[in-house]
Amino acid sequence: MIDDPSESDSRRLLRRLRDVLAEESAGQKRLDRITRLIADSTGSDVCSIYLFRDAETLELCATEGLNPEAVHKTRLRIGEGLVGRVARTGTPVNTANAPAEPGFRFMPETGEEVFSTFLGIPIQRLGETIGVLVIQSRESRRCSEDSVYALEVVAMVLAEMAELGAFVGEGAALRALHQKSVTLQTVVGQEGVAEGHVWLHEPRVVVTNPVADDPEAEKARLNDAVEQLRISVDDMLSLAGTADKEQRDVLETYRMFARSTGWLRRMEEDVARGLSAEAAVEKEQSLARTRMDRSSDPYLRERLHDLDDLSNRLLRILTGQGRNTGAEMPPEPVLVARNIGPGELLEYGRKLRGIVLEEGSVGSHAAIVARALAIPLLIHAHNITTEALNGDLILLDGEQGVVHLRPEENVAAAFRDKIAMAAKAQERYAVLRDKPARALCGTEVSLMMNAGLMADLPSLGNSGADGVGLFRTELQFLIRSTVPRRGDLAALYRRVMDAAGGKRVVFRTLDIGSDKVLPYMKPQDEPNPAMGWRAIRVGLEKRGMMRMQLQALVRAARGRPLSVMFPFIAQFEEFKEARDHFLGVLEHERRLGHAVPEKVEIGAMVETPSMAFAPRQFFELTDFISIGGNDLKQFFFAADRENERVRRRYDTLNVSFLSLVHRIVERCEAAGTPLSFCGEDAGRPIEAMCLAALGMHALSMRPASIGPVKHLIRRVNLKEVLDVIRTACDSGEQSVRPAVMDYLRNRSPG
Repeated sequence: MIDDPSESDSRRLLRRLRDVLAEESAGQKRLDRITRLIADSTGSDVCSIYLFRDAETLELCATEGLNPEAVHKTRLRIGEGLVGRVARTGTPVNTANAPAEPGFRFMPETGEEVFSTFLGIPIQRLGETIGVLVIQSRESRRCSEDSVYALEVVAMVLAEMAELGAFVGEGAALRALHQKSVTLQTVVGQEGVAEGHVWLHEPRVVVTNPVADDPEAEKARLNDAVEQLRISVDDMLSLAGTADKEQRDVLETYRMFARSTGWLRRMEEDVARGLSAEAAVEKEQSLARTRMDRSSDPYLRERLHDLDDLSNRLLRILTGQGRNTGAEMPPEPVLVARNIGPGELLEYGRKLRGIVLEEGSVGSHAAIVARALAIPLLIHAHNITTEALNGDLILLDGEQGVVHLRPEENVAAAFRDKIAMAAKAQERYAVLRDKPARALCGTEVSLMMNAGLMADLPSLGNSGADGVGLFRTELQFLIRSTVPRRGDLAALYRRVMDAAGGKRVVFRTLDIGSDKVLPYMKPQDEPNPAMGWRAIRVGLEKRGMMRMQLQALVRAARGRPLSVMFPFIAQFEEFKEARDHFLGVLEHERRLGHAVPEKVEIGAMVETPSMAFAPRQFFELTDFISIGGNDLKQFFFAADRENERVRRRYDTLNVSFLSLVHRIVERCEAAGTPLSFCGEDAGRPIEAMCLAALGMHALSMRPASIGPVKHLIRRVNLKEVLDVIRTACDSGEQSVRPAVMDYLRNRSPG
């Protein structure tokens, strides 16, 4: 604990700092006043402020004690020197002999060689480092813990002012925060391009009063708000009285944090040193964010995420800034969020132009819904919620995985040209809607669409799809807090079949697990969940859930033909067991007097290389097989499809992968089993053409891809394409793509 005199000094410093920040002055003058004030208040010879000029470069923006001519000239790369080390690690450096420290960098233009004492504090907001605050002295001494704490509090106040643009004025080297153009490299969750305006799902709580005059009054405000928070958490627990144990466990964790005496004590100590209640909460939240970003333990990260959420709730109580800020949703909204659940995303519906998330994965609930809604989704957009403000212009390139926030006009113009060209192409494809995907050689390819919501079904007619090659049934389970009732599922599946108007619909049974965790099922702590307890493995253990879904499908058919497909089959026995279970459900329904389908097709989704080598009986027993291209490719190449560093290294048109696909084609042909290909590659024209040439005469894709794929297939001779593929394979090339592209460039017009 810091004694009373130190607390008084800290409060005095914060008040003086607040007065300086409140003055009407340009950004540079304000920075200069702040460094003089801190140097004087701490008895230091030097105080300097370094801010990030870009993601990798720090710039000396103000100093008291160093050579003033070095301001806006001295720059450091992140990690370079002691200042760069503070910025890289996000932790203080406190030393009595700076020149002797590893990594020390001498910068002659500053004149700092005479100073031994060095204390560098990261300037952070919500875990993000935006600069470094430094004090230095000639006298060789290590700063006390009290001094370190006082400077951390000051740095936090500086971070708040930086957030409000208070440091940056006319003539400053840095552009004002939230005014500069930002380009972010991301991961594609759902392809597509979009232009729109930012709509923050959960607007940031902006703390406008970081310093308080009356610590006792602030402590009372803080305690009142914490009590309200505790009551709200208790109320949530009461409402969840009959919920599953896992749901209650989450809320119990919330209650544990809300009632943590350590959490409250630390915030009260911050208030005693001069922070407002809001600033104290945000200081704790920033520490939790920093720990969360550094932790590799998934359980600890989840708990720190809970604490982060509680801090947001507490800030909203203190500031009165609810999620609904009164702002109107801008035209052409693009949703920006840290993460979002499927239910919340479905509430927005198709009014969104696009979605950008800081977190998430390509197999997450949000990605599933985005695909169902055909909305471009980009994930892993680092710090997008910190950078963006409601109404900002934003461009999403779901082909290259790039987000342009507040783009320069030349970037926006080029992007709009790209969108216009895509729109013209779609107009050309519209005339092909009712025409078959028949190649010049006479081979006809069935183009099916993927779906997961009733809202997808109008695309069946508009896109020209021959049917639904994959209906994802897990969405109805993911968006609910409890297991859906059999009657509700049967009614939904019936509406889907009705809307299909007699066209074939392939229902894939529940594909959960990995990162698709149901709210009412206990998450599995698995080191590699994509290869863990998921899909059919869950179904064969949770027989009651699978039986209920199969009964709903049978009853929905009302005697009509029914196609059911089991996902992630990795060995023959799994399919036999699932098939026998379905046949048992059919017999049970027959005994109950319910109408059973006039024709039943029981299929398997092949997503693991093992099934290419399955016994002959597997191919003979299945009524149809669908290759799940996304998973098959990631397991074949041992390349996580969510890892950008590896997944882009491996081409679908790789000779080895095409050999695997061709083996499955041959085995299905030998058994007379219909085969289709489902996945992102089915909707990419070049890949789709090559798959069709190999004998894959049914492809299932998102509706928007059907036009481009049909357009190309109708213009080529698939027998010629197959010859090109074979020649390329025999040549020893790694991929057939160059040869195929040469063929397309050189062929005679179709």
